[in-house]
Amino acid sequence: MRQLKYINKFHPYDLDFKRHCEEAKLPNYVVIEQRYLDLKLFPGNDDHPSHDVAHGQRLVKEVYEALRSSPQWNGTLLVITYDEHGEFFDHVPTPVDGVPSPDGIVSAAPISFAFDRLGVRVLAMFVSPWIEPGTVIHRPSGPEPTSQYEHSSIPATMKKIFNLEEFLTKRDAWAGTFETVLSRATPRTDCPEKLPEPVRLRSAEAEEHRGISEFQAELVQLGAALNGDHAKEAYETDKLVEGMTVAEAADYCQSAFARFREECQRCHDCGMDESRIPAVQPPSASKLCSCFPCFSA
Repeated sequence: MRQLKYINKFHPYDLDFKRHCEEAKLPNYVVIEQRYLDLKLFPGNDDHPSHDVAHGQRLVKEVYEALRSSPQWNGTLLVITYDEHGEFFDHVPTPVDGVPSPDGIVSAAPISFAFDRLGVRVLAMFVSPWIEPGTVIHRPSGPEPTSQYEHSSIPATMKKIFNLEEFLTKRDAWAGTFETVLSRATPRTDCPEKLPEPVRLRSAEAEEHRGISEFQAELVQLGAALNGDHAKEAYETDKLVEGMTVAEAADYCQSAFARFREECQRCHDCGMDESRIPAVQPPSASKLCSCFPCFSA
């Protein structure tokens, strides 16, 4: 997704999503990313501790209501899922039989994990006027006898719906697809237009000046890979994130993405091919442009 051709596919949710819904300009596939850093003006709505989960549920409400009021509603399937189980007990053993490694990669010793098993179950909800009320699905009917519904089911289903040519890995080729949940012959007309307002679970404000979590530090390091700071010693020694506050992390990530977009624009202006992956040089590096079109101009 760092290729030059994708940079204009990113849009700020607060500014563009509702407008795109109203104007029926949503593309065929949309991913909505939450706010992972809890600020007073922009509360974290990712359901991670220690954020108020009411903000996360309000995000779901906003997305649903924007889609429900859109002219594109009758062509919509909203998928709501989680990437982690929240450390709740699951009485169902995790699947291990017949689960293919996506790409054959094995983690370093002594763990040597082969990525050939699934984790505990997480919730997934499908919302569409083409789904019968009260529908519950548990196991897919294929494509393999051991296939399961898992996160790779999303790209697997997209491949089938949009008739794409290739799978991404062996895992999504194995995963069950969920297009069968869209079983109605005609769209429902009784879907609510509004959802209840989530109840705040706490009255405390966001703690912008608390230290960042391990997960938030990883977000900062991802930002460093965008703006060139990953080449610095501070990145290698974790000094980049040492003592960083939530507010500082938010500013850093925002500026890192802005700098990356500037580099993308520069590459575009230089006539670079859309398949190019723009790379921001560290501030101490030479300011000379390395684009071939610039040298040949």
